[in-house]
Amino acid sequence: MNKDAKIYVAGHRGMVGSAIIRLLEDKGYTNIVTRTHKELDLTRQADVEEFFDLEKPAYVFLAAAKVGGIMANSTSKALFFYDNAMIALNVIHAAYRSGVKKLMNLGSSCIFPRLAPQPLKEEYLLTGPLEETNDAYAVAKISAIKMCRYYNEQYGTNFLSVMPTNLYGKNDNFDLETSHVFPAMLRKIHEAKQTGGPVQLWGDGSPLREFLYADDLADAVVFLMDNADWQDTGDFVNVGTGKDISIKDLAHLMADIIGYKGSFSWDTTKPNGTPRKLLDVSRLSAFGWTAKTPLKEGIEKTYRWYRENL
Repeated sequence: MNKDAKIYVAGHRGMVGSAIIRLLEDKGYTNIVTRTHKELDLTRQADVEEFFDLEKPAYVFLAAAKVGGIMANSTSKALFFYDNAMIALNVIHAAYRSGVKKLMNLGSSCIFPRLAPQPLKEEYLLTGPLEETNDAYAVAKISAIKMCRYYNEQYGTNFLSVMPTNLYGKNDNFDLETSHVFPAMLRKIHEAKQTGGPVQLWGDGSPLREFLYADDLADAVVFLMDNADWQDTGDFVNVGTGKDISIKDLAHLMADIIGYKGSFSWDTTKPNGTPRKLLDVSRLSAFGWTAKTPLKEGIEKTYRWYRENL
């Protein structure tokens, strides 16, 4: 990407989109286009096509999505499917219509079957049933991957997809009703430290999860935008650290960093979700990219941001 090329970052206020903006600005890119949800509703096809016809970006990072944790995903399936499917359909199609040079579609590791072999290789997609608690979101994200592939094959576009593992970092969603496990746990432990009370968490703490600092994901997608075409990546490329940790161990690591000395209780009436979700990152490693931020350092940076901003 040339430094003056027009780049559209969809979802620039979110954790991933804002990390991409920070990195692009640090690298000297000067022609970045953004729109808030109020300015542009990506679920409305006519509005999206009008925006692309007006701005004609050369590159697109599709980081906009409706996201949430187990409770939000399992109780609002129609909404999660509709919003995420429409965002992808509208942005990808408008990018094709307006002649975008390259698009980067960001998905989620929840696209993989619930009981797929570990670590998760890209070719395991659609080889088994999905995790029921977030299958609606996963189906929408799978549709976006396939749409990019089909447009590449039929129309000669250069649309890439990446599947990040569980993400955390600055500008995460810390709302306990809608957030993912990482920000929800961090907030609960922080508030328990202040009140002196116990921390109650969902499940039994046994599931294994991989966590990637959002700024590392931004570095990966900008790297791939500059160094790969869709023929090199196939349907998509996993982006992760290649290392996982149990939810229980993560809770104790956070407690050490936050300085919480109290107790944890586990509500086993609540779902655990997928037993393990570790990405195979060998395809990405072959391009010459690896994650830079260790988990402990990432938690420290995120907690510092949380205290200063929220």
